[in-house]
Amino acid sequence: MKKVFALILTLAMVLSLAACGGGKGGDSAPSGGGQQSSQPSGGDAQPSGGDGGLSSPVNLTLAAQEVGTGAYTVAAALQAAMLKGLPSGSTIDLTTNSPGGVGAPVLIQNEECDLIVSNAGPSQWSYEQAPGDYDFGGCTDVTSLGGGLGHTFTNIMFTKKFVDATGYTTLEEVIENKYPIKLITKKNGSLGELTAERVIEACGITVDEFLTFASWEKTGTDAIKSGLQDDLYDATIDHIDAGQSTTTEICLTHDMHFVQLGEAALANMEKMGYAPITMEAGTWNGQENDIQSMGSQQNVLVPASMDEDLAYALTKAMCENRADMASAVASLGYFDPQTAGLKQFNGAPLHPGAVRYYAEIGASYDA
Repeated sequence: MKKVFALILTLAMVLSLAACGGGKGGDSAPSGGGQQSSQPSGGDAQPSGGDGGLSSPVNLTLAAQEVGTGAYTVAAALQAAMLKGLPSGSTIDLTTNSPGGVGAPVLIQNEECDLIVSNAGPSQWSYEQAPGDYDFGGCTDVTSLGGGLGHTFTNIMFTKKFVDATGYTTLEEVIENKYPIKLITKKNGSLGELTAERVIEACGITVDEFLTFASWEKTGTDAIKSGLQDDLYDATIDHIDAGQSTTTEICLTHDMHFVQLGEAALANMEKMGYAPITMEAGTWNGQENDIQSMGSQQNVLVPASMDEDLAYALTKAMCENRADMASAVASLGYFDPQTAGLKQFNGAPLHPGAVRYYAEIGASYDA
């Protein structure tokens, strides 16, 4: 009789364990193929959440770019921070299928991941523009948890030889006089190339009109570097951070002029989803003055359908662990929860869960 009772008790325990392990608890399970996270530090930490918060583990996917890239390290820092705000047993699976900030909204729209790092400008263009007007448009199911994750800026440079030969020091002068300037930038689809388009449009002319008198080569970074060093091209436009290797080498090996856009052009870029930022003197070799620029900072996108308590918990964890993120990636030290909810840093609308958190801490935000 005792053996029968022991057998029944053992069977009951097995069934109980199976039931506990079967629930996923989140809106989606990891897609697989990426690097799955470990348990969050702190073990039993629970988000306050309001309205009941989260009680069960969640399983999420965070799309990153290739291992070893700067974008991957940013995603890994976010992963570690966000896990601290989720129930014990939760996972955030890092995948490497992100196309980068420009195409990132499409993955959220197509439900290929739960979180992804994008940029404010592309997020706004994807949300507000139709696919026929913008290659990555029509992403109306995309929302943001917060932005301002970085310190990137628009960088416009003329060669010193071009300035000496023409007397032109601003892009507006070149466009007004329809001078046949030779421009070289990154390839189609990169944020550098798209930013160059926005700069030209901000100066009051379409790209097609610009190309009636100017030439524009789109290529890789090595060709940009050698083309400017050999004076085969007159100018370049990019969207980068201080220390970017190609620009650093160009400025160390060739005399360059750093172009300041006028107030009207800067205001136009702000309407396009960029935010004011200063490229401080000395950022590049030979740059003697501050340049007032515009940047499209990184943000975190999630589906509009994400559970509100989950979005709240992720936003809270991201904001309250920003010091740890900055220790992992220096550029994340610019992230400020008090301004992270502003449209200029997000582009796409804030998720209601993020709105709830920013309202709770008294931060500025645009719903």
